[in-house]
Amino acid sequence: MNTSGPAAGQGLRLIPFRGLRYVPERVGSLAAVTSPPYDVVVRPDGLHHLESADPHNIVRLILPQAGTAVDRHRQAADTLKRWLAEGVLAPDPVPALYVYEQRAGEVLQRGVIGALALSPAPEGVVLPHEDVMADVVEDRADLMRTAAAHLEPLLLSYAGDGGPNGATAVIERVVKRLPLLTTTTEDGFSHRLWALTDPAEQAEVESDLSHRQALIADGHHRWATYLRLQEEQSSPGPWDFGLVLLVDTTRYPLRVRAIHRLLHRLPVADALRGLDGLFRIRPVDVPLPRALDVLAEAAAEGNAFLLAGDGRFHLIDRPDEQLLARTVRPDRPAAWRALDATVLHSTLLDDVWRIPDAPEHIAYIHDTAAAVGQAERHDATAVLMHPVREDVVRDLARQGVTMPRKSTSFGPKPATGLVLRSLGTG
Repeated sequence: MNTSGPAAGQGLRLIPFRGLRYVPERVGSLAAVTSPPYDVVVRPDGLHHLESADPHNIVRLILPQAGTAVDRHRQAADTLKRWLAEGVLAPDPVPALYVYEQRAGEVLQRGVIGALALSPAPEGVVLPHEDVMADVVEDRADLMRTAAAHLEPLLLSYAGDGGPNGATAVIERVVKRLPLLTTTTEDGFSHRLWALTDPAEQAEVESDLSHRQALIADGHHRWATYLRLQEEQSSPGPWDFGLVLLVDTTRYPLRVRAIHRLLHRLPVADALRGLDGLFRIRPVDVPLPRALDVLAEAAAEGNAFLLAGDGRFHLIDRPDEQLLARTVRPDRPAAWRALDATVLHSTLLDDVWRIPDAPEHIAYIHDTAAAVGQAERHDATAVLMHPVREDVVRDLARQGVTMPRKSTSFGPKPATGLVLRSLGTG
């Protein structure tokens, strides 16, 4: 694994493409056809809400509904073809890189969307930090293969140098121009998109990125899918590139949040009973925001979790050292061994509670209140997590060490539906 970053010409290779975009006159509003990434739309009510927002909402492509996987993916492909034929979606006239801005209150994120040359992790150009599930990659691969399109960009971060030239400098110039589109989604974020078509500016972006290294902030399963599909297809061709949003986190730091676990078949009382003598257990009888503050204070001292689902919160921390020594792999770096996600999966789920990491047993939920609410409604246990710092994630990734899947949630995530990439035309 390359730990120092690639040399010039051996780093990120980002190229323009003809983006597929919604034709504003053919839809109710741009906000009504967008969606969060497919793996954030976890609840049926969220899916139905998006489907009803506009008959052309992008969720009909990224999460098609049918009886079998084959039918779902064929439905998405047919829908995409129909929308192109009807002029709901249309390709831009010339290849472009796209400058993308998200803003809400004090949060401001800007980056560049393009087609990124694929590279396996050992090359040290694009660094994954989480494991993936084979069945999810299989499903996403079938969808992309059938639709012959990249439907939503991954979120990748890199560290710029703050110089007067390069990708971030180009972005700062471009945002002073008239955007292609402006919309505000119901989460309060405003979105603006610009097409970068000037060859000199494209070259400035590409040259700057050519010696950069990127971390996958969001989209590990889709990146693994890109690599899998590349292996299947003849090369060179469009499958050698993947749709991404690159953000310079030196200029625009990402927010890092935790992803919580919902244990469907484990009531809180049973979860606590299994922890007796292995963790310190304390009731936390305060509202959710304050309970998360208590969790943060405990997490600053070591491994800590909040359990919820019985109408109150329970802080569990200070795990038994002998328990950790027995259950956590000794052949990994100390930073990996100390991760809450490592202790949760290796110690709690695998050893204490004996819960398989399968959808019928565990759900991964980004929204804290939603995790608590579902646990309370279904007599289940929500395990609330404290987020990992980005520098810890990046350092482990540079060592070639992957974290347990769904260990982090970087954001803000790009809205799905603002720009797509067709693979069918090359």
